[in-house]
Amino acid sequence: MARKRIPRRLDGDYTREAAEERRKFIREETGTDLEHVSSYSFDPDAASGNIENFSGVAQVPIGLAGPLLVDGEHAKGEFYVPLATAEGTLVASYNRGMRLLHEAGGVKTTILDDRMQRAPAFLFRSAREAREFGDWLDDHFEDVKQAAETTTKSGKLQDVEQYSASRIIFTRFNYTTGDAAGQNLTGKATQAACDWIQSNYSDGLEGYFLESNFATDKKSSQVNMLRTRGKRVVAEATLPKELIAELMHADVDLLWRARLVSNLGGFMSGVNNNGAHSANGITAMFIATGQDVANVAESSAALNFSEVLPNGDYYVSVTIPSLIVATYGGGTGLPTQRECLELLGCHGKGNVQKLAEIVAATVLCGELSLGSAIVAEEWVKAHDLFGRNRP
Repeated sequence: MARKRIPRRLDGDYTREAAEERRKFIREETGTDLEHVSSYSFDPDAASGNIENFSGVAQVPIGLAGPLLVDGEHAKGEFYVPLATAEGTLVASYNRGMRLLHEAGGVKTTILDDRMQRAPAFLFRSAREAREFGDWLDDHFEDVKQAAETTTKSGKLQDVEQYSASRIIFTRFNYTTGDAAGQNLTGKATQAACDWIQSNYSDGLEGYFLESNFATDKKSSQVNMLRTRGKRVVAEATLPKELIAELMHADVDLLWRARLVSNLGGFMSGVNNNGAHSANGITAMFIATGQDVANVAESSAALNFSEVLPNGDYYVSVTIPSLIVATYGGGTGLPTQRECLELLGCHGKGNVQKLAEIVAATVLCGELSLGSAIVAEEWVKAHDLFGRNRP
């Protein structure tokens, strides 16, 4: 049986006509009429480089939460946050958390680190030759850096980590990548660096693999939680106990006890996150603003810390150790996603750290809202009230 091919044009493939041709093919093959998929407002040419076989769009509802009050080094003031989701109660929950933190004086945000990796592995005849190469690599870092940076204007090689096993040296080439997320940038730069290494070092080097899975691209890992991938951001706030009781119907001591229980439960289950649902807010913001949604795999890792202060108030923080965001390149230039970035004042160059701080602040709001709802026994009631879509 001959394999049928989805229609594709060598010229003019990103047009309404080409998209209609593909939908017609699908209609003939499956009997499905993609009526709503075919409804979109932008020129398909805008999607060139973002997708292949363009046939239409997935329309995900966008809700607004806010105002979110942020006291960051890059994000300052009030923001209305676009959240693209099909989960009822999600926007309402984040909105409630934003109200609480607004009345408490806002969320303080701090970026602690910024790095994106490519992780080549170098293979040798023996472990001794691998060890000698490690010393040589340290001594020739500036040469490697120069070779890598010939491929990019915005990428800067910061350092090269080394981890050894058997007769293999696993490395992590760490870059800053400007306003781009940087996975493609670091791949191209590291390829150039590895080519230079292979041309200038031959003592027992059998070859290399450009990616060894040590960058753990689009996978959660302990190494990225400790060493950072993307932005390492902290969002923190101190909440008066009276405000928590008034707005969240929760008690500080009970919140703290629930935190202890969830820490133990998280440890027992082996999760990468001792919080409630950081992936919800991050995913909704990623879809709305044109991020690579698969990066939620590592970006949703979160380290929650809270403390009851001597006066009874509640200090809360969330550290996101591998938040991968962009304000330039990729899907950020698509019309809908660009509008959502513009809503936050984050579209284009010079805004990626601002966006990272807003995402982290949003996550903290969601953690507090859901945590309080669980303690106040309002979680299920809220889903019954707002989550109206049922089979």
